[in-house]
Amino acid sequence: MCYKVGVTKSISREILVLGGVIVLGAIMSILDATIVNVAVPTLARRFGASVAAIQWVVTAYLLAFAAVIPLSGWLTRRFGAKRVWIAALTLFMAGSVLAGLSWSLGSLVVFRVVQGLGGGLIMPVGQAILARAAGPERMGRVMSVVGIPMLLAPVFGPVLGGLLVDGASWRWIFFVNLPVGVLALVLAVRLLPPSPPQPVPRLDVRGLVLLPPGLALSVYGLAQVGPHGTITGARTLVPLLAGIVLLALFVPHALRLRHDALLDLTLLQSRGFAAACATTLLLGIALFGALILLPLYYQLVRGESALATGLLLMPQGLGAALAMPVAGWLTDRSGARAVIPLGICVALVGALGLTRVEGDSSFVLLASALFVIGLGLGSTIMPAMAAAFQSVPRDAVEQATSTINVVQRLAGSLGTALLAVVLQRQLPAHSPASAFAHSFWLAAALVAAALVPALLLPRRRERSVHQPATVS
Repeated sequence: MCYKVGVTKSISREILVLGGVIVLGAIMSILDATIVNVAVPTLARRFGASVAAIQWVVTAYLLAFAAVIPLSGWLTRRFGAKRVWIAALTLFMAGSVLAGLSWSLGSLVVFRVVQGLGGGLIMPVGQAILARAAGPERMGRVMSVVGIPMLLAPVFGPVLGGLLVDGASWRWIFFVNLPVGVLALVLAVRLLPPSPPQPVPRLDVRGLVLLPPGLALSVYGLAQVGPHGTITGARTLVPLLAGIVLLALFVPHALRLRHDALLDLTLLQSRGFAAACATTLLLGIALFGALILLPLYYQLVRGESALATGLLLMPQGLGAALAMPVAGWLTDRSGARAVIPLGICVALVGALGLTRVEGDSSFVLLASALFVIGLGLGSTIMPAMAAAFQSVPRDAVEQATSTINVVQRLAGSLGTALLAVVLQRQLPAHSPASAFAHSFWLAAALVAAALVPALLLPRRRERSVHQPATVS
């Protein structure tokens, strides 16, 4: 049972400051998921390793990042959000320093795991801090602040990585985290609100054995699709099936434990939360799928460098940055259902523009399509997350952040794998440009499919009766 709240509260200076601190930490952890990609050839030469071996520098970070996310809710409640966020940021910075000082490929991979364990906690714990501070009435605008690193880092990461590798040293792709991290750490100690530990059940050990390894194996299997171009090879299929089995075993276990499970699946009984998760999943698959196709198109078809490719992707980030504040304000004022379907239609227009791509397509037209996609994504991803938080009781915020971040991680892996397979299948039968154009049709279809769950979102902004109404 829910009731409507008719007053939209303004965002205070304190919440904006909190958002700035969280973004400082979060943008580093998400940047590191992409910034290293452009340095892979340099690292392979430095350590005398094959490209297949050096890919573990990327893969190890992503696996650790994904595996630790389900723990974020329990850790936040058990030790307090502020302590966990500061500890996660400290661990991430320690991993960055050690990675920059690496003396061998093995040491670099190990230190990337340390980075990933810290980085995977920063975003969900930070979201929980902001969600509790903002309350449902301001969730749309606050999530638009948190969305900055999520939507912009994948675009600007390759640009920054290319600049650092070309202009300095590969070690600086890790050392660059230090000044930002130190600033975020100092501000966090001073400005993050105290969050005392809460009474929690014992750690769900069986869930810990099933969920994080299942998530990591699934992400790893899907990540292997791109390099190998198939989902049926042993190196892809074995870890993927193992991960799916573990995740499938976790579901009845979590439903039996209900709120005491490592991930509270009963939250999906809320139509608003389930619809928000489904919308986030489909849009995430399309977003990350397009982000794997576009760089490949610019490099393979147009012959652009990694740095130039990063610059050519920037219109999408610009569009998202312009749309997010407006979409957040509208979400708080009128509800996510009034905003997200329109944003999906805008993103669909841009995606359909990319289905017309040719070998000599105008860079201006491509930039325009990317800008429109950015406008659409900036109007959908974060409002969907805001709708998810608005649909759960305040005491379930930590569990909700874990769930929504697991969905996003799976969406990124699924999108990358799915579009890579489609492109691989299209290349033998078509010219390179036509193969990309056909693949973009799938991305457009996924964007359109997101309209279905988006139309199931609550019509107006609502709050659970478990949360006290606050009106200023």
